[in-house]
Order: sequence, then structure tokens, then C-alpha cells
Amino acid sequence: VTVIVSQKGWVRALKGHEVDASTQTFKAGDGLWGHFRCRSVDPLIVIGSNGRVYSVPVSVLPGGRGDGQPLTTLIELESGTQIAHYVAGTSTQRLVMAGSTGYGLVGQVGDLVGRQKAGKTFLALDDGEAPLLALVPAGALALQLGVLSADGRLLSFPLDELKHQPKGGKGLML
Repeated sequence: VTVIVSQKGWVRALKGHEVDASTQTFKAGDGLWGHFRCRSVDPLIVIGSNGRVYSVPVSVLPGGRGDGQPLTTLIELESGTQIAHYVAGTSTQRLVMAGSTGYGLVGQVGDLVGRQKAGKTFLALDDGEAPLLALVPAGALALQLGVLSADGRLLSFPLDELKHQPKGGKGLML
């Protein structure tokens, strides 16, 4: 299926991977945020601005007819929390999560799945810190991670130097 997410948080799942997301219609004032090609058994992961992660099975998302359903009816965001990122994929899909102050970790989509609508704390963030996310391409060998500081310094290092943290946390200083 192809999961379509709008800028205002409406989601729907369309059959097949041949869907052209740019041709989809949305409510007035809304538009395309992104789309994910996945399977109906995969989870849609929502990462909140507070570091909590929420998971929704793709199989429960409404079909392609209509505008979809607001994601906030499927999860319970804490008061004052905004949705920062979405990701959908297999449970073994690796991703790099970091806070805007420079601490980060490697996890898998399966690590972020929880059974409760209120989500679970995964990425420990300080006050005012924003979560950042990068997907690791499947099957890629000898990956390098580049980290750019606010004063323009770039550090590149092998992704294997970051350990997998299935329970989350703050991570290591990148």
C-alpha cells in the first residue's frame, strides 16, 4: 500500500505502490506532507516534538476514497505536543534519531512500535529541543553519517560506530 499523509495530519492508505501522490486531492488549505510505500502489515510511526513515539497499524488506516482520517483520532498526543515526523516501513528498517542539541542513536522501526494510543517515550529530549530523523537505506554497505554543527563544522563517521539502542534514550554525542 501507499500511505498518504497531509500537512494537517490526515492519513489514508491506497492500494499499490504505483500511486502518484502529487495527484491526490486534499481538503481546502491542506496539501501533501509525504507518502510511504509499505505493506499493510507494517506500522505507521509518528514522532512527537516531545520525543514520544506513537504507532498505528497501516491496516487500520482508512482507504483511498475521501480525505482520510485525522491522525489525532488514532493516537493520543500529549497537550502542547506537535507531530514532528512520520515514518512507515518494515520492523527491521534502521533509522537515526537525534535531538537538535547533538545527541543521537540508531534504532529500528520495530523498536518504536507500542500498543498504547498514548505512545511511549523513546528519544530523551531537553526542553526546547527538536527531534531529527534520518532513514538508513536498506542493504547499504559502509554507510557514513555526516553531522553539521551550528558553527559550520562537519563530522563524518561510520554509522556502525553508533550502537543500536532498542529501548531509546538520549544516545551519544554526535
